[in-house]
Amino acid sequence: MWKCPECGREFEQEDHVHDHKKPSRSVDEYIAMQPESNKERLNAVRQVFKETLPDTTERIAYAMPTYWKGHNIIHFAGYANHIGIYPGDAAMRHFAPRLIDYKTSKGALQLPHDKPLPLGLIKEIARWCREENNRRSY
Repeated sequence: MWKCPECGREFEQEDHVHDHKKPSRSVDEYIAMQPESNKERLNAVRQVFKETLPDTTERIAYAMPTYWKGHNIIHFAGYANHIGIYPGDAAMRHFAPRLIDYKTSKGALQLPHDKPLPLGLIKEIARWCREENNRRSY
């Protein structure tokens, strides 16, 4: 194990490249650490997930807010220019025709800060993720 002399975190590899900020322990703390200009949008996404996924546990996983019920359902994160929604690659394929106005990758959707949040679409994606993940056997 290697311990970073700057932040004190431990990693398996020596000189592991990482952010020296202390990781958030809760979604409240995660949002509190974000720039003031992003907090309202992050809270709006959080509220959609809390209403749509009431039977899940809110936690931090992969250093971002996550909704979990026996496994990760969906994640979100704040960035300088966008909010990232991480529903996974199956959801991205399913919703692809409706995401043509957004930057996407295999398992992620970027919602730029200069456009209104598509809260209805976010709700549909979250509901789909919950239903599809509930069909899996773990």
